[in-house]
Amino acid sequence: MAQDQLAEIRHGTAEIISEKELQERLESGKKLRIKLGMDPTAPDIHLGHTVVLNKLRHFQNLGHHVLFLVGDFTAMIGDPTGKSVTRKALSAEEIMHNAKTYETQAFKILDPEKTEIMFNSQWGNALSGVDLIRLASTYTVARMLERDDFNRRYTNNQPIAIHEFLYPLLQGYDSVVMKADVELGGTDQKFNLLVGRELQKHYGQRPQCIITMPLLEGLDGIQKMSKSLGNYIGITESPTEMFGKIMSISDDLMWRYLELLSFKSMAEVNQLCQQVQEGKNPRDVKVMLGQEIVARFYDQKAAEEAYQEFVDRFKHHELPTDVEEVELQALDGKLAIGYVLTGAGLVPSTSEAMRMIKQGAVKIGGERVEDQRLEIKSGETHLFQVGKRRFARVKIV
Repeated sequence: MAQDQLAEIRHGTAEIISEKELQERLESGKKLRIKLGMDPTAPDIHLGHTVVLNKLRHFQNLGHHVLFLVGDFTAMIGDPTGKSVTRKALSAEEIMHNAKTYETQAFKILDPEKTEIMFNSQWGNALSGVDLIRLASTYTVARMLERDDFNRRYTNNQPIAIHEFLYPLLQGYDSVVMKADVELGGTDQKFNLLVGRELQKHYGQRPQCIITMPLLEGLDGIQKMSKSLGNYIGITESPTEMFGKIMSISDDLMWRYLELLSFKSMAEVNQLCQQVQEGKNPRDVKVMLGQEIVARFYDQKAAEEAYQEFVDRFKHHELPTDVEEVELQALDGKLAIGYVLTGAGLVPSTSEAMRMIKQGAVKIGGERVEDQRLEIKSGETHLFQVGKRRFARVKIV
């Protein structure tokens, strides 16, 4: 039984520390306390987050006790993992807003009846100055500088704020308070997870097992999925947007997404790979993946409608009819195309608007725009398009 559970848990993981310890805990028959912490530093959970959330759901299905920790206290510091500069601190209002959305979005994957939601402000706010000094005394600066990002910044004479050293300590302290048997995280979290093991030993607890999950590449296929990089697929995005983004990934990246996001077995994925090698169109596999993901966060009907809209829009070149109208104020009876595109939220800046026009990615009513100095007159209403999926109906007043 324990061997079977271990085999299922092992699927899709990057590393287990240590597998022997985890097997011993599974053999004990005890319901294990499985921890996953996420800092609410942005309002949306994206598909990159779901790689580890899916593994957490896996533990639920095996009958273990899942602890989903919203790091509203540690978010005030900001996880320095992978950062070359000190993170900007979030306000308490931003953190609480994001925390509420995380709790709601997590239940799109986790079973709410089997999930204990915790906030580390419950014990973080109670820590006194003396408590923090004692916690800080458990680790040396030399040990902290073993972390790749800290070491790189130190070597390159880039500043490291003292409070950043507190982050892995506080994340580890969460494991002490929560009495975690297992903690999950991405491969970039390994140092922080190991600190949790060390602190549990320090406080007389059996050290938690660690399971790291691979990081999902974003739509660009290069950097990890991140909202700040704009290469993400949010789990609250519309079915049409979600499906369209999945269809936009490369054929090579599709297999990575199947491995980390699909609930299909590896045998099924290998069979699909074989079929593609024998001549099956990779696009058909991508459609299957897109519909699976949309159905997971909505339903099968939404998945089918998203596929049909994709076909109508891109195969038959039909333009959407359900785009909300935006009104923009003209200057001297007209408005330059760059300001129209930024005002409608289709591009982040006028320089980006110019770049997209130069690439031939901007259309008005389905017709490509080539003139970067184009001006739209007051009283005109048009459907503007940037790229394949960004649309806005704009009225100039």
